[in-house]
Amino acid sequence: MRSDNIKKGTDKIASRALLYSTGITKKQMDSPFIGIASSFTDLVPGHSGMRDLERHIEKGIHSGGGQSFIFGVPAICDGIAMGHEGMRYSLPSRELIADCVESVANAHALDGLVLLTNCDKITPGMLMAAVRLNIPCIVVTAGPMLDGKCENQQLTLIRGTFEALGQYKAGTITKEQLDKYEINSCPGVGSCQGLYTANTMACLTEVMGMSMTGCATAAAVSAKKRRIAFESGIKVVELVRENVLPKSIITKESLRNAIMVDLALGGSTNSILHLLAIANEAGIDVSLSDFDELSRKIPQIIKLDPSSTLTMTDLDNAGGIPAVLDTLGIIKNDVWVDNNVIRPLNNPITSNPGLAVLYGNISPEGAVVKISGIQQDSLKFEGTARVFVGEEAAMQAVSNNEVKAGDVVVITYEGPKGGPGMREMLAVTALIVGKGLGKEVALITDGRFSGGTRGLCIGHISPEAVDAGVIGLLKDGDKIKIDIENRVLEVELSDEEIEARRKQFKPADRQIPKGYLSRYAKTVSSASRGAVSV
Repeated sequence: MRSDNIKKGTDKIASRALLYSTGITKKQMDSPFIGIASSFTDLVPGHSGMRDLERHIEKGIHSGGGQSFIFGVPAICDGIAMGHEGMRYSLPSRELIADCVESVANAHALDGLVLLTNCDKITPGMLMAAVRLNIPCIVVTAGPMLDGKCENQQLTLIRGTFEALGQYKAGTITKEQLDKYEINSCPGVGSCQGLYTANTMACLTEVMGMSMTGCATAAAVSAKKRRIAFESGIKVVELVRENVLPKSIITKESLRNAIMVDLALGGSTNSILHLLAIANEAGIDVSLSDFDELSRKIPQIIKLDPSSTLTMTDLDNAGGIPAVLDTLGIIKNDVWVDNNVIRPLNNPITSNPGLAVLYGNISPEGAVVKISGIQQDSLKFEGTARVFVGEEAAMQAVSNNEVKAGDVVVITYEGPKGGPGMREMLAVTALIVGKGLGKEVALITDGRFSGGTRGLCIGHISPEAVDAGVIGLLKDGDKIKIDIENRVLEVELSDEEIEARRKQFKPADRQIPKGYLSRYAKTVSSASRGAVSV
């Protein structure tokens, strides 16, 4: 066992003494040492119920013959970090999480890991660590929260807060109604109810085989989730004894399966960043071209909040990920499928995929769009650029009714390097939708979007503005063409005009002088490569 490096031999007397001081017995010293990388914090609702799951994982590990050790991993709530400088830390925290897990697991020669996670960047960070370490690992995602209810109306975080704020500012609901939505939208612990980034990544983790069957959709407060936590503890000890490694589970085939499910679900655009980053860590050749290729073959067969009123609760009741895999023909399961929620391939919601990659002179390296969040009659759009440096300037303009039908809101310097940190634009997109402009205003950015975003929103534009990408050369009044069905994003400028503007280009100064974000900006790669640190 790897842990023999810290517990076997006369010369390991000091490390054994320190281990005994934690309370373990001589018999336990001979057991596989299993780390529980727990991202518990009572600051993040998706993670504040993890103390209970830690207990069940520990029981499983000990029942399986292992010895468990819990250690902490940081977690950031994107919803709380949204709309201010804190969001700059969200995506960079993914690299920090992977580094934390690697550091503790290697420093203490752990034999295996249970990765207890839930929210947006924590799950991919854990998976990156799993393939980097390549020791037996299993992931437990803590599960979605229950749906909100208010006066017989179903609520989710997006509909009950971000979009409701737009409705209030548009005068369609009262302050009293807004206050009721606020207190009732998130009724307890768990990841937010819709197919946002957290739940998208939980689903894809199950597809790749890194979590137990049913884990992705089992509610955070359910007995089913407790059983999965316990069974995961038993399973990880089996994986250690059989030497089953993450790189034998996360392969090109399983990553492409994840992409296909992502397209069929219409998941968060952030999943593209994360799958690319996981592939990079594993040394697997998966790129935006895989998403583009498969997007032309996979129709959308499920539509969940924010694109419909269905939530993760409905997906779980409809058969969960096993039913999705069976419907797509990836794995044939003898499972019940509710075809009102998970449509058959011969009767999809739409022949378009849930996600797509767009190319053109604005995005020669690619941009991503969540088709599932766009109404069919908005798939082609031509409009006039309104250019803003940073999210705050755009938010103010939308709030002040300065953005009109036919505008294309262009938010620059929000990319991985130029932000730095590649902030999410959910507050702006939700305000546009809440004001009733979701079909009449487009938004493009080198930043990214929450999985809760809907409307005509295109992100991850590469190259980004700070690198003299075309998005950083756009001016108010430029004519922009969006053709999602043909995967095109272009500005009506000649190559000569673009080059003339590039010669005059001077990047906006938005750099952070010191600290983690400063170091991140110096090492992060393009969004088209997963925004990984290199």
